[in-house]
Amino acid sequence: MSKEEFIFELKKLGINLTCDQLNNLEKYYCLLIEWNKKMNLTRIINKDEVYLKHFYDSLTIVKVINLKKVKTLLDFGTGAGFPGLVLKIVYPNLEVTLLDSLNKRITFLNEVIKQLNLTGIYTVHKRIEEYSDKSFDVITTRAVANLSKLLDYTCNLIDGSTKFIPLKAHIEEELQEINRNNKLNQYKLKITRKESFALPKENSQRTILVIEKVTCSKNNTEF
Repeated sequence: MSKEEFIFELKKLGINLTCDQLNNLEKYYCLLIEWNKKMNLTRIINKDEVYLKHFYDSLTIVKVINLKKVKTLLDFGTGAGFPGLVLKIVYPNLEVTLLDSLNKRITFLNEVIKQLNLTGIYTVHKRIEEYSDKSFDVITTRAVANLSKLLDYTCNLIDGSTKFIPLKAHIEEELQEINRNNKLNQYKLKITRKESFALPKENSQRTILVIEKVTCSKNNTEF
């Protein structure tokens, strides 16, 4: 995905980038490639692929939520900053926390934040299982673990006002597993939305779920 294609596809999602945001994404890409030479941040280094599989893919979360109306967001297992850092660049209204268990990734993220002069974004060196802050409107993650484990990790962080939005690829087997294990009922959670689509150009499958706390007597949604 060229930068021009990236801009065009984002407009379909209702996202119109400013020149400053485009410049920040370009700086981010350059820092990613530079730091990737000395630590394993990503296997995707081709510029067109980074713009498609990291930048665009991160922003597809807007298919299920209006981030302009969100205040606080936690991205756990953020790695090189996907999706949380990309979301902060494009939605400066967000107060973002980037959580990762590997300190060298945190060092990289802090450098990007510094170079891009971003404010209202914080990094935490910790495993999600050890994290206890419950003050987030949205919790998200991408390419971290299967859905069953993600529910185990986040069940104590999701309260009545929190939306857990994992960005996934093929999800059907994982959905069948949590239904068999009754995981949603176990944690008093429900899937309130499921959005499946293909990435532009390569047509690889993506699925985004919205998972919330059960607040009424209705049965949990099964997909």
